[in-house]
Amino acid sequence: MSDITLPPRNRYTDLLHRIWTNERVWLFCAGLLAVLFIFNPPQAISSAQFAVQNLLNVGPFLILSIGIAAYAGATGADGLIARAFTGSPAVMIVIAALAGGLSPFCSCGVIPLIAALLAMGVPLSAVMAFWLASPVMDPSMFLLTTGVLGVEFAIAKTLAAVGLGIFGGIVVHAMGKVGGLTDPLREGVGNGGCGASKVRSVQPVVWKFWQDDARVTKFWREAVKTTLFLAKWLTLAFLLESLMLAWVPAELITSVLGGAGFAPIGLATLVGVPAYLNGYAALPLVGGLMGQGMAPGAGLAFLVAGGVTSLPAAIAVWALVKKPVFLLYVGIALVGSLTSGILFQLWVTL
Repeated sequence: MSDITLPPRNRYTDLLHRIWTNERVWLFCAGLLAVLFIFNPPQAISSAQFAVQNLLNVGPFLILSIGIAAYAGATGADGLIARAFTGSPAVMIVIAALAGGLSPFCSCGVIPLIAALLAMGVPLSAVMAFWLASPVMDPSMFLLTTGVLGVEFAIAKTLAAVGLGIFGGIVVHAMGKVGGLTDPLREGVGNGGCGASKVRSVQPVVWKFWQDDARVTKFWREAVKTTLFLAKWLTLAFLLESLMLAWVPAELITSVLGGAGFAPIGLATLVGVPAYLNGYAALPLVGGLMGQGMAPGAGLAFLVAGGVTSLPAAIAVWALVKKPVFLLYVGIALVGSLTSGILFQLWVTL
């Protein structure tokens, strides 16, 4: 019998567990593509190209937002940002909702900023207000919506974005007062609730952080960590979205959402969650549906609900926050979208 001592079995088990825990998203993406290559090679190629192209499209927003978050952490400016969100909760919520409606970040690009704000100890109510409003409207989306659906619809969508943010912030603030929604980030994302100390104590800001090796190291560590985190979840999201676009015909969406009245508004709110394409592709679809008789309120509800809970955004949110916060995020989006659709329909019919 050999005298060589074999490594303990649990060492391999622990290794496999760490690989599965840290890389299961990449493993699932690879497995999904492998299955597609076996049974449907053209779709596998199309899905891979779709994912790469969309990652390139959101790349500038991701680089900007990741860079801002990493810079704030390396310089110590994150404490100043966090302190800017202190004060009256009502004022914070309104300002955050307005900032979200005017920000140029897409629903995916805003994720690292949200993680940084939560890690700094910024109240979840203000963060949620910004989070909900940001993906619905931005300056370029306003212009495009005006061109496709008209200025009245663009204004209504802007008001819906800000209103949804304020509504979400108020709901979260009310729940927080009774002791809920503490420490919203998942384990391993950001610094959890420990960042609240940056709000309580003022630390000097080193704007030229590149002169300090430790701060440079921190900058790159946070940037790489956030980039890898987002890359794996967005890759999965875009792969799934490509399959939805390939296997869920646009004609089916048209037939389901067509028609006038208030009933389609509720249906459009629910269908908008899984069927939403992206902010730009959805506009001509809604324009076509409204041309076929769909109620304007249903079109608005579809755009708002889909914008907030689009597949890439929802998966990124799921990876970022704990389940109760995610469910609250989806619930607020649905209720707010339905309400905005009904109010817009009432305004149109007056």
